[in-house]
Amino acid sequence: MNLAFRNEIAITVLLSGGAIADVKVEPRSRPPLTRLFAGKQAASLLAVLPRLFSLCSAAHQVAYLSAVEAARGEDAALTTVRRRVTAVIAERLTELLRSLFIGRLPLDGARAASVRAMMQAGAVLCGGVDEAGPDSPRREAVLQIKSALRELGIAGEDPAPGSMLAAYLADLDGEALSSPTAEQSFLTAADDLEIVTRLLRDGAHYSDAPELHGRIPETGVWARRRQPVLPPGAGPAERLKARIAEVVRLCAWLEDDEQDRDDGLVAAYRLGSGKGAAAVECARGRLYHAVELDPGDRIARFEFLAPTEWNFHARGPLVRSLKGAVPAPGRRGQDAVRALVDSFDPCVGFNLSFREAGHA
Repeated sequence: MNLAFRNEIAITVLLSGGAIADVKVEPRSRPPLTRLFAGKQAASLLAVLPRLFSLCSAAHQVAYLSAVEAARGEDAALTTVRRRVTAVIAERLTELLRSLFIGRLPLDGARAASVRAMMQAGAVLCGGVDEAGPDSPRREAVLQIKSALRELGIAGEDPAPGSMLAAYLADLDGEALSSPTAEQSFLTAADDLEIVTRLLRDGAHYSDAPELHGRIPETGVWARRRQPVLPPGAGPAERLKARIAEVVRLCAWLEDDEQDRDDGLVAAYRLGSGKGAAAVECARGRLYHAVELDPGDRIARFEFLAPTEWNFHARGPLVRSLKGAVPAPGRRGQDAVRALVDSFDPCVGFNLSFREAGHA
């Protein structure tokens, strides 16, 4: 089976008079799951999903299992649901840590060692240690992550003054990109049923360019913030600060899982006989799977919708944040645009280019 697909988003920024006149987004190619797996037993896909979705593989497995159970009319045991939620949170924490530190900051020997220790502890968390308690492997892994974060300048929800991360965020807060006040719209669990119904009905036609009555909401860390009013024109610094704050909250939850977890972190929906769907709140936002099973428990349809398809939609949150912005001349402005794109944290790589609007 050939599982190779073009995993890159092409983003072209069109400039006119020094401002960003438009942004063209060419999405990545997405695997046609129904064509790949139609006729296969539902249980046989579990071993394939981690190969197909190397990022957030636990979230994809939880979404798939929950959708299949809904299609069968089954309810997972509470202990199973709790174990799945813990796996999703552990993976979300590890993915957010990776996106914060890997390839973003110059690391000297001591800081590089802290990042390595942190990612090793994250691998332990993602390896399935789900017991809580003062001496549990899970709590020990979280303590190692918190210790590494302190060494890197994160003891609370804001980086320590004078730390490398604080200096990096201060650079992002500069005047290299003057952003417009963009419309804010956020994806929530209340949108799930409409999305999964359309996903199963319309397949790739919908998942390649999703919308909600013409609205393309943002999903992910910024959308999960609990403040009722978010600052307009959020730049990369604000978005990375939100990521840091969520890392701290996830550590607290994994260290003591008696705390309340996010509502709707894993949700399943039965859509009719043999039809089911699920939503999982993963690192980059809300992930959807929808399946239809034949009477022999074989795949008849299998569709998915990842957070990147919302955030990097041709009329989506990234485009709204960039259109009308005024970048500084030359490389400095281009780097600021790249930092904003990167702060939306796509699940695949991206290629960013700049053109004058008249030459596009």
